[in-house]
Amino acid sequence: MVVDTKQRHLKVYEDSQLVINQLLGLYEVKNPELLPYHNYAKRLMGWLEDVELEHLPRRDNKQADALAKLASTLSMTDKEARIPICKSWVIPSIFNDDEDDMFQ
Repeated sequence: MVVDTKQRHLKVYEDSQLVINQLLGLYEVKNPELLPYHNYAKRLMGWLEDVELEHLPRRDNKQADALAKLASTLSMTDKEARIPICKSWVIPSIFNDDEDDMFQ
């Protein structure tokens, strides 16, 4: 997606320090099933001017945790699966004293 939008700078928040270290070349990818994903990520990183990888523990990012759990329950098929993500914002009412009088 970042390549499609022609962005050249990317900050990635990852909950796995192992994956970060593998992408930085500090550790090798030992699982052969993960190697294609690693190589693809490295290729994408090569297209960008600046990629910053930051470790964010899963407990500190509930949305990423929920998405990771959802992704792990899906079986990969040849068909593309789109999962809409809706974020709702709850905006509290904030009034000063004069505005409170107006609604009474």
